[in-house]
Amino acid sequence: MKRFEIPASMRAAAISKPGGPEVLQVVRQSVPLARDHEVLIRVAAAGVNRPDVLQRLGLYPLPPDANPLPGLEVAGEVVALGAGATRWAIGDKVMALTHGGGYAEFCRVHEDHCLTIPAGLTMLEAAALPETYFTVHYNVFMRAAMRGGETLLVHGGSSGIGTTAIQMAKAAGGQVIATAGSAEKCAFCEKIGADRAINYKTEDWQAAVKTFTEGLGVDVVLDMVAGSYVQKNLDSLARDGRYSIIAFLQGSVAEVDLRPVLGKRLTLTGSTLRPQSIAEKALIAHDLVNRFGEAIESGKLKPIIDSIFALGDVADAHRLMESSAHMGKIVLNIRS
Repeated sequence: MKRFEIPASMRAAAISKPGGPEVLQVVRQSVPLARDHEVLIRVAAAGVNRPDVLQRLGLYPLPPDANPLPGLEVAGEVVALGAGATRWAIGDKVMALTHGGGYAEFCRVHEDHCLTIPAGLTMLEAAALPETYFTVHYNVFMRAAMRGGETLLVHGGSSGIGTTAIQMAKAAGGQVIATAGSAEKCAFCEKIGADRAINYKTEDWQAAVKTFTEGLGVDVVLDMVAGSYVQKNLDSLARDGRYSIIAFLQGSVAEVDLRPVLGKRLTLTGSTLRPQSIAEKALIAHDLVNRFGEAIESGKLKPIIDSIFALGDVADAHRLMESSAHMGKIVLNIRS
């Protein structure tokens, strides 16, 4: 196979200054060089995620070693190997969790943060997998230790994280309750596997959870909302329940009564993915493949795509993300 000739420069979507979607500008930059134990990926597609929006707004402090370009997940072809990189070969098709830099034609990634693209996934679908699958797997299955037969409550069920959590929890043999903001989104959540979807705008979701679980409560909560939801989530957990927080869409400050934590032996946990170390992210990737690799390979687990945008339309992709009108993932087609 003829080796791909790497150009000196590339197109990338950069954040010119903190602000609205219009501050995303397509620019030309030097192609990055793969460092020790890294691969250089010629990017076909990149996922758009909520942290990208927060970074654009200036509300997501970057780790000091992160690429300042937005974009936390990509799919594409390995075109160069850094010193000591042995896991992949030139020409391999991979999907990867990035440390920034995904909104570009080329991106360097640690070799242990790449996964093989299953035959049944397109590049666009593969680009929508790493960030959300790593996040859900780490927080629901590694930290909150969800098991088959347990019930998960996930807020924002129609989002990229929500759709992933519904599918993964069902694949693991669990039940899922999802909240969403419209009848259409609730129907969508149930279509992809949720056992009960609650329209939080028209229903008391806490009362609906209690009814569905016959007063027992749920075993695991995956929460992106926080704020006023914290107390309700604590009260909605069953004995030995686990509460995992991954974002603060309603705010990071809440006044709560902690008595349920003691009375029901609850566990509170949470994380953000980007600041995790190289080794920690590699462990998440390894555990994800061990637990769900067969389901991903067979197509039982598959990212759900809402919309695809060209790199030049990245501002519109962010506008859609901020509107919360999407159901599933938003993806950039880097080569269009």
